[in-house]
Amino acid sequence: MSDEREVTAAVLVIGDEILSGRTKDRNIGYIADHLTRVGIRLKEVRIVADDEAEIVDAVNALRACYTYLFTTGGIGPTHDDITAESVAKALGVPLDIDARALALLNAYFAKRGVEATPARIRMARIPQGASLIRNAISVAPGFMIDNVIVLAGIPDVMQVMLDDVMPNLMTGNRFQTATIKLMRAEGDVADLFAAHQEMYPDVSMGSYPSFTQTGPITQLVLRSTDSKRLEAAVMSLTVKLKVNRLL
Repeated sequence: MSDEREVTAAVLVIGDEILSGRTKDRNIGYIADHLTRVGIRLKEVRIVADDEAEIVDAVNALRACYTYLFTTGGIGPTHDDITAESVAKALGVPLDIDARALALLNAYFAKRGVEATPARIRMARIPQGASLIRNAISVAPGFMIDNVIVLAGIPDVMQVMLDDVMPNLMTGNRFQTATIKLMRAEGDVADLFAAHQEMYPDVSMGSYPSFTQTGPITQLVLRSTDSKRLEAAVMSLTVKLKVNRLL
């Protein structure tokens, strides 16, 4: 569903294992790429521990600031998977065994000859009023309630959940990007680039330096939802760089 206004999002990553370094996050970049492609602007990312109070505070702060809040992690079968109850508490709704989720899980367990233990049934707990997000890999669903979208932490599962929920979300104007690559140090172009940004405040601009054996490289990246403004900004900047013998 396309929308003329800016559609924004935050990502809340939940898990002690991320903060300890034991698990390296692979979800933030994937979600950022996906949202950018469809016109949702990711504005903030937070990482919190498996602590109910911290999760509740973060959920309430972020869902109030942005169009959507995506969470990853903490919806598995173990005692430290507390995202579902934390989100329910943040939104002030009951958390119950959801009949839809339970039916999906029981069918999955029966097909594979797996015992439906209390730990596994925990994955059927869904805040009241939430819609389910399909999990095409391991069945246990994510869910969406209000503007909060709760996804798994396992990257492959998170990705199929994200694919399932995206058609139900508003999207905005898509950013277009142009890159100018310079064989220069970032400091050589910093003042010129800053002045150019002031001339085009509606075009997002950033510089990204790197270093190679042959010398420094700086990539100037310009982004806008307006193709004409982007083209004008790029052309003007290119002329300035050539005049100053930086390109």
